[in-house]
Amino acid sequence: MTDLITIKSPKLTAEINPFGAELTHLRDARGKELMTDADPAFWTGHAPILFPIVGALAGDTLRVDGQSYKMGKHGFARRSDFEIVDVQPHHAVFRLTDSDETRAAYPFAFALELTYALEGATLTITARIVNRGAAPMPASFGFHPAFAWPLPYGEPREAHRILFGKQEPGALKKVAKDGTIPPETRESPLDGRSLRLRDNLFADDALVWDPVASSSVTYGAFGGPTLDVAFPDTPSLGIWTKPGAAFICIEPWHGTADPSGYTGAYRDKPGVIEIEVDGEKTIVMSVTLNP
Repeated sequence: MTDLITIKSPKLTAEINPFGAELTHLRDARGKELMTDADPAFWTGHAPILFPIVGALAGDTLRVDGQSYKMGKHGFARRSDFEIVDVQPHHAVFRLTDSDETRAAYPFAFALELTYALEGATLTITARIVNRGAAPMPASFGFHPAFAWPLPYGEPREAHRILFGKQEPGALKKVAKDGTIPPETRESPLDGRSLRLRDNLFADDALVWDPVASSSVTYGAFGGPTLDVAFPDTPSLGIWTKPGAAFICIEPWHGTADPSGYTGAYRDKPGVIEIEVDGEKTIVMSVTLNP
C-alpha cells in the first residue's frame, strides 16, 4: 500500500494518497473523520480526481481529430501514480504527466498538478492543467469527494441536507444505465435552495445540475458542525451516493458524461475545456469546517 502524505493545520488534518492524488482522510482537531468509510459493500473510493474526462463516454470511445481511442469512466488520473513534487507541514503538491500509456488513450502532452493546502479550518485543492503539446488540447476535469453521511457529530442521517448558495431553477439531467446523459430530464428535488438527503434520491444514479447557478453549497445537519464546499471554477455539479452507504459525494465538474449515443468529436462536446498551446487551466475547490 502506498504511504499517505499528511498535512495539518490547528483545525484539520488531511491525508492524500499519491496513487490518484486522492484525498483519503480529512479529520477535525479531535480526530473525527469527515470523509467516507469506504465500505467495500458500497464503494471503495474516497475522492477520485476525474481527468481527462468526467463521467462516461458513449461506447467508452474518445474521438479526437478523426481518431478513436478507448477510455473508461472518469478517465485515467484516478488510477495513476502521481509524482510527489513537494511536501510541507501545511501543503503538498502532486503531478501527473503524459506517458506512452496515457497517450494511447488520450493523444496529448499534458501536466496535471494537484496542490492540497490547509489554512485554519479550510482545505483548498487546486488543480492546474497544462498543455505541453503542439496543438490545442481538449479536456474535462472533476472533483469527486465523498463526505461522511452522517457527519460524526451525533445528528441522525435523515437530518442532513445540502443548502445551495443560490436558487437552482429548472430540471436536472438524468443518467442512463450506461452512464451517459439521455435527452429526458428529471424534476428538481430541491425545496427552495435545500436538498434533504434521502436514499431514494439516488435510486437512478447521480443528481446532475448542468449548469449549476451556485458556486458553493453547505452540507450537514445544521444542528452541529457543517461543511462549506466552494467550487468557483466549475459550471456543473453532481451529487451521488449508493442507497444505504455512509457517504455523500459533492462533485464539482467542468464537463459531464457524453449525451447518449454521442458520436461527435470530444472537442465539440459541451463543457469541454480547450487549452491553447503552452496554456493552462486552474480549477479550485475548497472545504471549510464550520463549528
